[in-house]
Amino acid sequence: MTEAAPAAITPRGLELGGSAPDDFDPVAMARATLRTARIAALATLDPASGFPLATLVNLATDVDGSPLFLASKLSLHTRNIEADPRVSVLVSSLGKGDPLANSARLSVVGRAERCTDANARRRFLARHPKAKLYADFPDFSLFRLAVLGFHPNGGFARAGEIAVGAVLLDLAGCETLIAAEDDAVAHLNADHAEALNLYATHQLGLPEGRWKATGLDPEGLDLVCGDESGRLVFPERVTDPAGLRRVLVALAQQARGQG
Repeated sequence: MTEAAPAAITPRGLELGGSAPDDFDPVAMARATLRTARIAALATLDPASGFPLATLVNLATDVDGSPLFLASKLSLHTRNIEADPRVSVLVSSLGKGDPLANSARLSVVGRAERCTDANARRRFLARHPKAKLYADFPDFSLFRLAVLGFHPNGGFARAGEIAVGAVLLDLAGCETLIAAEDDAVAHLNADHAEALNLYATHQLGLPEGRWKATGLDPEGLDLVCGDESGRLVFPERVTDPAGLRRVLVALAQQARGQG
């Protein structure tokens, strides 16, 4: 018997009869927060007591935006997942001031499933290169969250209900782009360091540095530099390598013009 998805979470502000402000886009906030997050609080269920256990994990995303994390059999959260795969993760873009008032955060509910997809593994290790030291240990597994619900919150009275399909990407028709992702990311990092720095500094307003691409998808390019991360959103949906090249060249030219 198929278990139904959990009931939608009604944001507190809307529950009290309020409404989200016009300048708040919960879908855009959810996508940006998820794609730029590098750590997450992971909540699992203890099989003995039934109480939730919150731990910290490194986070990356699959091509469609599904959360990915690496976990060891020796950890309590992996033991809990093996007994009951229902989990949630909380990601946040912490800024200055009161984090409850000024920081975007996103709760993601779903089922943790072991993932053996080679590209998902590459994306995770590109996001967290130090994990290469232990990712091949026999007790470690990559997990992918099969998402059942999202709850975004951008601060007081800035919350909204969103459907899973509004955040996760539909990859239909993007097969050639996905197949080329590994080579495209390697090419950008090897031959286009200047362009990556331009994307980060001019388009995203981030500090200069040795920016690297960690992954790409139909709607954007993920960048990291040390502890900093950024998400370059494309001006149009990209479905193949030719379209990717056209968009990236145009964005680089735009950034050079701004400079």
